Amino acid sequence: MRNSHKFLNRRSFLAGCAALIGAPAIAETSGVRRNISSFRSLDWRPYFSSLRNGAVLVDIDSRALHFWAADGRTYRLYPSSVPLSEDLTRRGRTSVVRKVEGPSWSPTPNMLKRNPEWPAFVPPGPDNPLGTHALYLGWKYYRIHGTHDTRKIGRKSSNGCIGLYNEHIAELFSLTRVGTQVLLI
Repeated sequence: MRNSHKFLNRRSFLAGCAALIGAPAIAETSGVRRNISSFRSLDWRPYFSSLRNGAVLVDIDSRALHFWAADGRTYRLYPSSVPLSEDLTRRGRTSVVRKVEGPSWSPTPNMLKRNPEWPAFVPPGPDNPLGTHALYLGWKYYRIHGTHDTRKIGRKSSNGCIGLYNEHIAELFSLTRVGTQVLLI
């Protein structure tokens, strides 16, 4: 009992330190790698027939984005924000059709109906809800993008898009290319 108490304190201490510096803490239990948010590493094979052009899997329930490069050796796991509600959530297969560094943003017609006080256009910069980079998907209005509001990550907070910390979207942006396959589950 005494040792388990030390383990829990050590685990809590490590998780707290990782949260303070913004780094994922990885723990291994029963052969399954998990970070402090209970994300787990996944294999791409149950979701994709190949890694041609690389692959992105977004798990809406666990609020995690997985990336596998076409080489099969590069794997990344990022915490993400997801849509606020099921009616704003799109699931299925698409691909990256465009990549933009320093994206501008315009709310969709439905967003403006729900929020008429929102501006019709926001240029790139610190007030832009798309953050520093955006991966445009084959579905109209849907993106994987950064955010300047880091409180959104790990939460249901978007109007349909998948959000990442700006440093994570910058890395993902550099790893993906137009044609990268995307699956939202």
